[in-house]
Amino acid sequence: MALAMTDNLFKKAAQAGQRQLGAFMALADPVSAELMATTGFDWLLIDGEHGPNDIKSVLGQLQALAAYPVNPVVRMQDHNIADIKRVLDAGGQTLLIPMVESAEQAKQLVQAVQYPPTGVRGMGGGLTRATRWGSIPDYLEKADENICLILQLESPEGIAALDAISNTDGVDAIFIGPADLAAAMGYIGQPAHPEVCRVVEDAIQRIQAIGKPVGVYCGDPEQVKAYQNMGASFFLIGADTMLLKLASESLLKTF
Repeated sequence: MALAMTDNLFKKAAQAGQRQLGAFMALADPVSAELMATTGFDWLLIDGEHGPNDIKSVLGQLQALAAYPVNPVVRMQDHNIADIKRVLDAGGQTLLIPMVESAEQAKQLVQAVQYPPTGVRGMGGGLTRATRWGSIPDYLEKADENICLILQLESPEGIAALDAISNTDGVDAIFIGPADLAAAMGYIGQPAHPEVCRVVEDAIQRIQAIGKPVGVYCGDPEQVKAYQNMGASFFLIGADTMLLKLASESLLKTF
């Protein structure tokens, strides 16, 4: 049976500048992922950097989310090309790569998500869920255009190389990580410190001026509005772990 290629709706929305609200998912469980998919978030981040995920748990969550109108994004644990290939073969279309600090790293990551001759992604064909085990006849022709590569800047080095990274062909969007940036700037645990916010705001405006979609983590509704006015369009505003913890604490307090 022939199946149609799945369009990357997250990428289309980001390119159109549409606001997308998302949440971290660190519980590494397909049932909790499916539960999150019923709540109305535009996108959900399967976290392979800080969440206890492996390739099978990522696969299970991608399968669980597929039945819902929500866009899955997978954050890789690092820049490992083999791991990137496995997540793409499992059906991931949008990847967020942490700790990018140079244009050279950006170029290598672009190559990792694209097929030859422009990239180095290996041919899995009928072995992979991405092709629905060979049921999408034009997968190889359409795969690259439906991959969305988001690079995360979260260090002074990354911010210093912002222009070169953002201008790299094949980089679809940039995400700013205030928590690690704050720590690197000497304000550990203070992502809302005024000096950190100043750097984040400047980065958002510079990326927007370059013409690349830009996202940021922010749990403050008013700050999200301000960042959106500066040009940011996709946001992480919470996490499954903290939502469960805070709701449980709140419930106990009422009794």
